[in-house]
Amino acid sequence: MGPHPAVAAIRLAVRRALHDILSGHTSPAALLPGPATPGGSSPLVLVACSGGADSMALASALAFEAPKLGLRAGGVTIDHGLQPGSDLRADEVVLRLTELGLAPVESVAVTVGREGGPEAAARDARYSALDAVAERHGATAVLLGHTRDDQAETVLLGLARGSGIRSLSGMAAVSGGPGAPGRYRRPFLQLDRQTARKACMVQSLPVWDDPHNADPAYTRSRLRHEGLPALEKALGKGVVEALARTAQLSRDDADALDTWARQAEASVRDAAGLLECAKLYALPPAVRRRILRRAAIEAGAPAGSLFARHIEEVDRLITGWRGQGAINLPGRVVAQRQGGRLVIRQG
Repeated sequence: MGPHPAVAAIRLAVRRALHDILSGHTSPAALLPGPATPGGSSPLVLVACSGGADSMALASALAFEAPKLGLRAGGVTIDHGLQPGSDLRADEVVLRLTELGLAPVESVAVTVGREGGPEAAARDARYSALDAVAERHGATAVLLGHTRDDQAETVLLGLARGSGIRSLSGMAAVSGGPGAPGRYRRPFLQLDRQTARKACMVQSLPVWDDPHNADPAYTRSRLRHEGLPALEKALGKGVVEALARTAQLSRDDADALDTWARQAEASVRDAAGLLECAKLYALPPAVRRRILRRAAIEAGAPAGSLFARHIEEVDRLITGWRGQGAINLPGRVVAQRQGGRLVIRQG
């Protein structure tokens, strides 16, 4: 008798992700199943685990699938220090991951700042710590337990911010920073949250339900417990699946426009590298605004604090020029029009 359908589904998702990791990391011969080589020379894949159902299901599937592909599997949990006893909770997660057979396993304590709000600050601290752990251990990839439900919430949050098609594209299945573009993998984006919870239940895996996930003080929590149920009541079942499809379609469109903008950028700069307003004006708005956003970020504006309204104000220096003054952007970046050129720099 095979595994429970929920367990089979999560294992299949992880198996596919691991094959993708191997295909981008090793020679074709390394794709053949086999035991991990002694001495830790085989690629290491880490799972980021909070102890919740999604990440515990992911950890169990990684522990089952990785050895069959000759991969080492480890785990890391982040202690955000936002709740009493969070250090003890992190120690429990380390114990659970170790019992699954993962190694290395560690807990990392972080300090959460305030920039961008509590949720954004916690996310920034978490990814910074995960990057550091991955680099310290030489990990090939870090698996994250985001599900289709998380994707739907992310799309709605992007829609509410009015930040454009890139926000509607949600989370990528594969992402990472400039130094490690494929570091983060999200195998569960096509699986719902209940599948992960069911997989934990049938495997008798203990899970922890973070009280922050039910705290109405957090925007995502309100969306999860009030917003999405209200949408499903008004529109019927299938809202989550439809939002996840929207994310993928939006991502494809956004990727195409980003490529167009990168190719067009060189043609709208003069010999000194300054943006020429007349040439920018001739571009489609979606392409032009991408170039402006990229220029603002390169000048020092934090990407997470740069919203559509900021770019629209800068865009009006191109399309609605009436002699207006400089535009102040996040990160003390200033955009102003000077003699037919657009200058974006830190003030």
